[in-house]
Amino acid sequence: FLSCTEMRAMMSLRLEKGFGSWLREFSPDYTPLETGLDRFVNYDKDAAFIGKAAAINEKAQGVSRRLATFIVDAEDTDANADEPIWKDDQLLGFVTSGGYAHWTQKSVAIGFIPPDMHIDGAQLEIEILGEKRPATLITEPLLTQV
Repeated sequence: FLSCTEMRAMMSLRLEKGFGSWLREFSPDYTPLETGLDRFVNYDKDAAFIGKAAAINEKAQGVSRRLATFIVDAEDTDANADEPIWKDDQLLGFVTSGGYAHWTQKSVAIGFIPPDMHIDGAQLEIEILGEKRPATLITEPLLTQV
């Protein structure tokens, strides 16, 4: 069994790796294409499966949101969940997970934004406790070894 401390360490490491978690980033509310799990969907499978038609349609039409990871200039408090993500005073999306990444000593957030904004180095803002904080989108994990 994991203690509370071990669980918090695991959650911190998953943020550094850009890994989502069940019910935060992966749930029935989000599709595989939105979360990057579409690599596990066989769209060409001959057999029927629940949601096949919807998955094929979504792949053809595209998605309105995509999961992204951010480094946040959070100062003394970190994003946690449900914080708004902004660009030039336009609401783009929301945070699903966030916290302090101890290994890399950075504040990290994961959240959904429009796919056209999913560009490495994109400068956005995440509102934490009513204050918009600078956030940089990253497309590669902070932690690549361990």
